[in-house]
Amino acid sequence: MATSRHHAAAAVPDARSGNWVDRFAPGWLKPYARLARWDRPIGFWLLFWPCGYSLALAAGSRGFSWIALTEMFVGAIAMRGAGCTLNDIVDAELDAKVTRTRARPIPSGQVSKTQAAIFLALQVVVGAAIVLTFNLLTIGLAIASLVLIAIYPFMKRITWWPQLFLGLAFSWGALLGWTSQTGTISLPALVLYLGCIFWVIGYDTIYALQDVEDDALAGIKSTARLFGDQVKSWIATFYIAAVACWLIAAAFTGDVSIFVLMLIVPAGLLGWQVVTLETGNPKSALRMFKANNWVGLTLTAALLLQAMVR
Repeated sequence: MATSRHHAAAAVPDARSGNWVDRFAPGWLKPYARLARWDRPIGFWLLFWPCGYSLALAAGSRGFSWIALTEMFVGAIAMRGAGCTLNDIVDAELDAKVTRTRARPIPSGQVSKTQAAIFLALQVVVGAAIVLTFNLLTIGLAIASLVLIAIYPFMKRITWWPQLFLGLAFSWGALLGWTSQTGTISLPALVLYLGCIFWVIGYDTIYALQDVEDDALAGIKSTARLFGDQVKSWIATFYIAAVACWLIAAAFTGDVSIFVLMLIVPAGLLGWQVVTLETGNPKSALRMFKANNWVGLTLTAALLLQAMVR
């Protein structure tokens, strides 16, 4: 899995300058770290937060499992990396046509598709090892999620709503966290899952705003292109629906007096994104997208504090 010194040093445009991969990873590892997006940790955080939400939501009568939280965090890193690797294998030709993605390891020649496939398998093994520590229902749901992971890379070719399919996959942790603690699927988890889907559609539409011109030339579909001049209104609608679902999910589990007060913070962060977003500015879109990490942190904290009070 060796690579040339030149290719190993070639950072991708949308990674933060001076990130730990660029600074500290050995040359042979850099292309694989970039393939898994370890240089852009926002992705695994956004995959992880629905797990945090559901673990906190289930904590009211059972206590909060820090062990499960840690396992799901590691699992999110592994499976987000696997999903990105699969996506890059499938999209290599399309990525070569888009300015922001043409420097990725596969289209730039740093990693072959065969090498990427081996790396993909290794990440799936790590994810599977973690999942196998949970109950049978959670294991079954984790296996089912592989279908969503597998079909997502193809959605941008056949539908204007690839963000919906990303939402279905990226929100799956809202079910896994709940079932890992309760052994059942029930209404609070389903409503939480729906809210996370709305959230993902909103923030990934913002993310897609970075590429609307190149996507149009390459024939890549997205909600950012679909919504056009109304994109901010649509994002606001999805964010409002997300907050409403999160509130309803919490209400199903009991008292929400503290949660309602603390919900002001993540809801305010979502509103700030919509108001300050510059739709024609890729840097603004990336900044607003990354701000969703704080939404995840504050919402998890709100749910956990409410559970502790109960």
